Amino acid sequence: MKKVLIASLILAPHISAYAEDTPIVGNVQTRCLITTDTNGVYGNPLPSKLSTAAADGGVVPVIRYDVTLADAYLAKVTTPTAFSSSPALSDSVTWTGSTAVTKTSDAGMSGYEAAKVVYGPTTQFDLTIAGSTWFSSSSTAVYGVSKSFVGGSYTAIVLAECIAK
Repeated sequence: MKKVLIASLILAPHISAYAEDTPIVGNVQTRCLITTDTNGVYGNPLPSKLSTAAADGGVVPVIRYDVTLADAYLAKVTTPTAFSSSPALSDSVTWTGSTAVTKTSDAGMSGYEAAKVVYGPTTQFDLTIAGSTWFSSSSTAVYGVSKSFVGGSYTAIVLAECIAK
């Protein structure tokens, strides 16, 4: 009995357990695609004003959301509150903007506009139906108090996001 006990104690350190980590990998492809349909352009109807309105010589940007899974995403569109690039400005710029549904691929999406939620420069839409929706985002920038914008190129960005619910 002593020999069996001694033999098992001698062999015990040589018995070891092995473990293996086995990864599980998956790829998720979004079912919400955002595309710029029309690039925006600022018109300059007054020395102190830049505007995307057609009446002011501008072009309103149009963003298309393509959703292949109904009721899984929110469209979140934020109009500019600053220039991403511009000449140096010595005074403040006042920003206004809005986003609206301008076209849909399904008649059931007609309620998106009435159900939108607006907070600050951001407009949120609940994309409850699969298909395509086009959003237009107007933007106006007014410089100082009747000050003229400095000559040069001005760029501002409309941020379009697709948020999974």
